[in-house]
Amino acid sequence: MMSMIVGLMMMIPLAFVKVWFVIHFFLGIMCFVCLAKYYDMDYICMMSSMFGLDIIGVGLILLSFWIIMLMISGSVYLVDISEGNSLYMFMLLVLLISLVLVFMNIDMLIFYIFFEFSMVPTFYLILGWGGQLERFEASMYMLFYTLLASLPMLGCIIIIQNSNCSSSFSMILFYKNYVYTYMYIGLILGFLVKLPMFLVHLWLPSAHVEAPVTGSMILAGIMLKLGGMGLIRFGKIFMMNMYIMNLFIIMGLVGGLLVSMICLFQVDMKLLVAYSSVSHMSLCIGGCLGGSTWGVEGAYGLMIGHGLCSSGLFYLVNLAYERSGSRSLFINSGGMLFYPSLSMLWFLECSSNMSAPLSMNLISEIMIYNSIVVVDLLFIPLLMLLGFLVGCYSLYLFSYSQHGLNYSGLLSFGVVSFKDYLVVFMHWIPLNFLFLVMDVIFY
Repeated sequence: MMSMIVGLMMMIPLAFVKVWFVIHFFLGIMCFVCLAKYYDMDYICMMSSMFGLDIIGVGLILLSFWIIMLMISGSVYLVDISEGNSLYMFMLLVLLISLVLVFMNIDMLIFYIFFEFSMVPTFYLILGWGGQLERFEASMYMLFYTLLASLPMLGCIIIIQNSNCSSSFSMILFYKNYVYTYMYIGLILGFLVKLPMFLVHLWLPSAHVEAPVTGSMILAGIMLKLGGMGLIRFGKIFMMNMYIMNLFIIMGLVGGLLVSMICLFQVDMKLLVAYSSVSHMSLCIGGCLGGSTWGVEGAYGLMIGHGLCSSGLFYLVNLAYERSGSRSLFINSGGMLFYPSLSMLWFLECSSNMSAPLSMNLISEIMIYNSIVVVDLLFIPLLMLLGFLVGCYSLYLFSYSQHGLNYSGLLSFGVVSFKDYLVVFMHWIPLNFLFLVMDVIFY
């Protein structure tokens, strides 16, 4: 895998000579290399004292390559006309390198450094290629919200390193129980903000609304998964205090219910999809903190499935926005009258978002439900309501955007290109066909 890091660094000069199609080609090759590595993966492969790789890391690296490859495909028009296209491609490659280094890290301190560094290119993507003046406020809000929440985690990692003479994930030990509660909260806070959990999610809607379509795809597809990756990596610590763990599970599920109800009142399609990410990640919190192997495997599967589904929905919302000039559900209603084939893609993505059969989200959520119910049977009503509301707002998004009376201004719609259909299908196909190899995905 270190050869991939070297290969990505060698691509950086290509960004400045404006040959984006070469970068796109090499990213496609790396996707197949990751896929071959995935099938031949042991539980963990040590590359050095700081870098190692397990099946979860390989899967998220593959997701990163796939989403950024589709981002480049979807932003061909942006790259061609923008004066800063070289800087745009440079930021994408820097972001990809930082994500790969996070997912293949087994040292807590180095993990924290790249965990936070990945926000810098995302910050510049929103600030440089956002659509409105509010992007300045949204980008600063996102950066400082996540950085300040992660400062306690840095202090806890330094304490662990000093007490154990090592910052490796495999050497985590605690001897002073009276310090443990504070360290638990300090470590988990940074990951909950990154996911994000309800009450610490306010940076996400503004960042999504002001970000370009590529920024929204990378935020929903990969950046939110950094929090889930941290919960899995530090799981040995979080399992030591069941009372606080149950408290965070309750906060996550109740927050998911409240955010799902917020989704039912949204008229901005991009805001609705952004809030739906908070709802899905609340289940990921429950799976990671449930204390069972099924929960961790289900959370991992849900991260992969949500990354593909949410990224595809953001791209569809952008297609509607480019043609109508608005993200409002009322203005974009009646889409089925103009593009029935695009309406079919809306249906496929919305059905996957509500965990319809054959989607990867279905099996993942079933595994998470089982792991949470084992903790306490009182979680059953919360899980039932959450699953019902997810279906409600997914149907609400599809029905209001594709049915009803059409807005007369939409008669000036442009033609949907083959590239747009291809990008959406490349989100949906792995999301549903991975259902056939679940025995390989869930290690």
